[in-house]
Amino acid sequence: MTIRSFLGAIFLWLTMGIAAQSLAQSDPKALIDQLGTADFKQAEVLIGQIAATGDARVVPALEAFAAGDLYVRKSDNLVFMTRPAGSDFTLIDPLTGESAGSAPKAAVSKIRVNNNLRRVIRAAMGGLTLLSPEKSVRLSAADAVLKAPSAENLELLEAAIAKETDGEVRTRMEEARAVSLLSSDRPLEVKKEAIATIKKLGGRDAISILMAATPTVDPSLKPDVDEAISSIESSLAFWDYAQNVWYGLSLGSVLLLAAIGLAITFGVMGIINMAHGEMVMIGAYSTFMVQELIRSHFPGLFDWSLAIALPAAFLVTACVGLVMERGVIRYLYGRPLETLLATWGISLILQQGVRSIFGPTNREVGSPSWMSGSFSVGYLNFTWNRVWIVCFSLSVFFALLVLLKRSAFGLQMRAVTQNRRMASSMGIRTPWVDAFTFALGSGVAGLAGVALSQIDNVSPNLGQSYIIDSFMVVVFGGVGNLWGTLVGALSLGVLNKFLEPTVGAVLGKIFVLVLIILFIQKRPRGLFALKGRAIEA
Repeated sequence: MTIRSFLGAIFLWLTMGIAAQSLAQSDPKALIDQLGTADFKQAEVLIGQIAATGDARVVPALEAFAAGDLYVRKSDNLVFMTRPAGSDFTLIDPLTGESAGSAPKAAVSKIRVNNNLRRVIRAAMGGLTLLSPEKSVRLSAADAVLKAPSAENLELLEAAIAKETDGEVRTRMEEARAVSLLSSDRPLEVKKEAIATIKKLGGRDAISILMAATPTVDPSLKPDVDEAISSIESSLAFWDYAQNVWYGLSLGSVLLLAAIGLAITFGVMGIINMAHGEMVMIGAYSTFMVQELIRSHFPGLFDWSLAIALPAAFLVTACVGLVMERGVIRYLYGRPLETLLATWGISLILQQGVRSIFGPTNREVGSPSWMSGSFSVGYLNFTWNRVWIVCFSLSVFFALLVLLKRSAFGLQMRAVTQNRRMASSMGIRTPWVDAFTFALGSGVAGLAGVALSQIDNVSPNLGQSYIIDSFMVVVFGGVGNLWGTLVGALSLGVLNKFLEPTVGAVLGKIFVLVLIILFIQKRPRGLFALKGRAIEA
């Protein structure tokens, strides 16, 4: 053999070896088989290489790997997906999904997987679906890469971005590319642009990505990373503040609903009605009964159940209030202590009556489809049931204003509360004005019960949770002043939501009570004091 022939043989051998290695690195089946003998670190590299093939057929194998259903056959180190078949396993080709025979359970070994590998697998599967024809699939894939960034996905991301025509999906892909760039070996200028993109992305996920990259990022980029983190934290602090304000307004709207009826009975008539909370509870149970009737006989009307329950609850609680006023309270005008004791006794009777009829356990009141779900504005989260309750509370408030200012009944009510003798001499039947005013306050409490049934447990103790807060709202806002009730309810709601994270719910309520006591010392007639005894709208 000549030297030329020898060198030619060596060159041919090296060429074939390199070609074989290159083929192995691009053949998805060969790469999947290597998972059988790889450790965790090697498996991460292999997953990246599998994803880099761009072959969508590997997705079932990756899903099986993440679920712990990928096995290696001990005799030849080939990898299969499996399905139990009695005492054996049915072997399934990880690439084609076809059956590859069966094997005893002792003949195969499960390929181990940990949480870090599962994260890498999710990112890899996201990259493989970036070119899907379905927009929702591409968007989900970009989200997966965004939550689990990896430099291995950069080429796939860039190829997908170049072909993407949908603006929303393209933006999400560019964000995913930016977070993946931080762990790559791309130039510093490119990484600076990526940091700016992540800063625009914002949110706590962006902070987590930047903080995770801080130990490994180039020292010259650390000021950019720190500035981006600081800017995002400032923005989140503002949104957290705004979220607390919304939660406070939401709570305040609930307090407004519970207190606005009390503002009429206590503020106008001077009746300390300790059974007002039970009016709220009866309204909630009226909603439950309406929904039970609709479920049994008219299931197609369920989305209208609350609209039907509103007049039903108002009428039921108004009638209960009318009976209370005619049967007990009309004999106790001008005697506040006796009124307090009598209404407290009535509240106990009503609670026990509800327990006897419906039982002591909570009752389920469903939400119509239009009150379910949530939506976001920026980083503010809104639930539809709370939004509708806020709107409903304000609607009830303004409806009462119109009733008191523009109706004949409202004029008579204000006349009686201002000067009963003069009103009586003018022909106004003052006893019936008293009765219907009390019925109105009770009916409004019933409306509050309909709304509260959507956010609280419907139980015999429902009203007890709101009676004290309702009195605080009325006293703080100004006895008999509806605008004071509105301002007082919203103010106390916001104050409670800012105090709760700091001192806790119980201490927060105590702190609010102390503040109101101190405030009353300075302004005994509340925030908006009335002139005379007439209700002020």
